[in-house]
Amino acid sequence: MRVITLAALALFATACSATSVGTVAVEQRAGLVVAVGGGGTPEGVIRHVASLAGGAAARVIVLPQASEVSDGQASAAMWREQGAGTAEVLADLGAVDAAERLRAADVIWMPGGDQTRLMARLAEHDLIAAVRAAHAAGTIVGGTSAGAAVLSEVMISGSPEPLALRGGAMAPLAGLGLLPWAIVDQHFVERDRLPRLLTAVLDHPALIGIGISERTAALVDGRTIEVMGEGQVLVVDARGAAAPRAAAGALQTARGVTLHALAPGERAALP
Repeated sequence: MRVITLAALALFATACSATSVGTVAVEQRAGLVVAVGGGGTPEGVIRHVASLAGGAAARVIVLPQASEVSDGQASAAMWREQGAGTAEVLADLGAVDAAERLRAADVIWMPGGDQTRLMARLAEHDLIAAVRAAHAAGTIVGGTSAGAAVLSEVMISGSPEPLALRGGAMAPLAGLGLLPWAIVDQHFVERDRLPRLLTAVLDHPALIGIGISERTAALVDGRTIEVMGEGQVLVVDARGAAAPRAAAGALQTARGVTLHALAPGERAALP
């Protein structure tokens, strides 16, 4: 008589629970997030991401609504030139199949402009949830300049009012929340935006600031950042700092804020 141990029974039960009608359940994983700091996206970044998305089989949807002047066709052409199979502009967010097209995409790409305008247009047509669902199911989501700023949950825009490093000076706007642990800023080195990002981080010290230079990409997989392109990505981390919350308009103070400067080819795993 064959003796079946409790361990064997447990193994069999586990295998059965992962199998349904002859298929094995596969853990769903969120897609890569690609944030470019504006100033033009290096071809190598687009080529790399297109390859990750399936190359000639990759389906790219471009959302150009951040801009009042660009129709997004140049961005779509850029993706096709760098190896994506199809790249189409979703110009009409009110189309009946808009959400379906987003969910079917391998890449959702958002060019620059005004991040508040982009979020308003997506909200107007109830498509924020569709972008989030696509990303949660594995779609790569990214953008440049304004299209990068919307990727975090707390989104910053404009200049600190009245001044940087004062409590509440950077209004916390709502982004897509694909990086719920971060605040993304762009044109970072070129426009001297460290005070702006640090102001936002000290108002939200549980979040990590990611400042991205122009023609530079931060590829974020989970909590690991890989840098591509021509410039730097700066990471501002106040989670372990002594950073008491400042009253509105009062001077912010902090001790022990950590700053990382990452160059192309470097990566950092954030705890």
